[in-house]
Amino acid sequence: MTTTNLGDLVRRTDSPDRPLIIGLGKDNSEHILTRSAFDAMADAFARGLKRGGIERGGRVAILAANRPDYVAVFMGAMRAGVVPVPVNFKFPPATIAHVIKDSGAALVVGDGPRLAALDTADFPSVRFVSFDGEGEGTLASWLDPGPFEPVTPRPDEAALSLYTSGSTGRPKGVLLSHAAHIWVARTRMAENELHDERVLIAAPLYHMNALALSILVCASGATAVMLPQFNAVQYIEAISRYRCTWLTAVPPMIAMMLREKEALAKADLSSVRLVRMGSAPVNDALAAQIRELLPNARIVNAYGTTEGGPIVFSDHPAGLKIPIASVGYPHPEVDVRLVGSDTQNQGVLQQKSPAVMLGYHNRPDVRSPITADGYYDTGDVFRRDEDGFYYFVGRADDMFVSGGENIFPGEVETVLETHPEILQACVVPVDDDIKGQKPVAFVIRRPGSTLDEEAVKRFTLANAPAYQHPRRVWFVDAMPLATTNKIDRNVLRQRAEAEVKSAA
Repeated sequence: MTTTNLGDLVRRTDSPDRPLIIGLGKDNSEHILTRSAFDAMADAFARGLKRGGIERGGRVAILAANRPDYVAVFMGAMRAGVVPVPVNFKFPPATIAHVIKDSGAALVVGDGPRLAALDTADFPSVRFVSFDGEGEGTLASWLDPGPFEPVTPRPDEAALSLYTSGSTGRPKGVLLSHAAHIWVARTRMAENELHDERVLIAAPLYHMNALALSILVCASGATAVMLPQFNAVQYIEAISRYRCTWLTAVPPMIAMMLREKEALAKADLSSVRLVRMGSAPVNDALAAQIRELLPNARIVNAYGTTEGGPIVFSDHPAGLKIPIASVGYPHPEVDVRLVGSDTQNQGVLQQKSPAVMLGYHNRPDVRSPITADGYYDTGDVFRRDEDGFYYFVGRADDMFVSGGENIFPGEVETVLETHPEILQACVVPVDDDIKGQKPVAFVIRRPGSTLDEEAVKRFTLANAPAYQHPRRVWFVDAMPLATTNKIDRNVLRQRAEAEVKSAA
């Protein structure tokens, strides 16, 4: 592949009728997009954008649940030099409106439910089209069939824009170059032969996890099975029905799958050879559950960011086995360093690679996280062991002070999750008149466990400094998820504050 345009990064040496994306509806109905049909749609959309007057550098927002033609529209826009902006449809309507306006989108392509939630009168200069149907106002009217020669991008030209979750303020549009994610895809293909894999995608395409994986599927010629959204039963059934081999997941997804006893009893999950876990460290208890659930799968504890890309850590150069809680050893093509600590072996991670973002769109008010020498400051605290393996400690801005002691929730969660009856834990602070703030915890017990609050407290006091032990523990069946499928700490903190006040 010699293309410099990310939208053209498609393997074309196989049969044109080879399935590229198998999309499943909520009722498990199939929509199969072959490689040739995918290419034809991407080219037709690129031509349609030009015919519709959307010039190179313009923006097209995509507001829809996962579906095969979402990816074709995304890739087609980049072929035309138009910047696709996948929009988080789980944002509140006002935030969705802000993203569309802030991005400068001249066109919004969406599905029926998502478009119906918008008041299009608020966007007088924006055109809205639906993925479904025929005629004016539909995607079909923006398809101009025929070949298209992809534009050759400049080194500093944005390929796509992804908006951050907005958990620490207004969502920011991350600008990513063509070269950055061509490098990501080619580097991952050089390390793993993906051509014959069946990849299951259930994470939302507005998030880097699923989007980068979709690009990788196109580039490698693998086949993706795509769910509109994550649903535990449908996810289990899809693995079994399509013999999926490659999964990406987050710990809450595994916890939800474990509850579906009936679906699991009917399913054969032996085809899975790799499960790439993200958003939170994998602990020994969770790893044991994954091995029981997916007996033939290798577990990869992955780390990445939208701004810095999904390639940061890899295998150890000496062949040492990666500890289960570690994200690995620094990738040979990525420079990393730990800063802001008295010790060389713990600090905020800064990284430098070809995948680092161009910058934030339209945000002169935000201090750039790119240092003067080109490192991206992640804001994530890591520690490094004597073998050079890295371990995620927590977000620097999640840290709180309790009685003069710095507490990283991730450190306490790691201790809690070593308990054999705890599957997952989340620690948040609540206000305290004496300590300022104090830690409390939400815990998911392993199936069948009768573990109680006092036992959790005793375990923490026996295995961690006393100031880290959670003063209250609540047991839950599932953790609330933010729009990026990470645990929503804000929701849990609000719930904890309410529980503490009601008990006062």
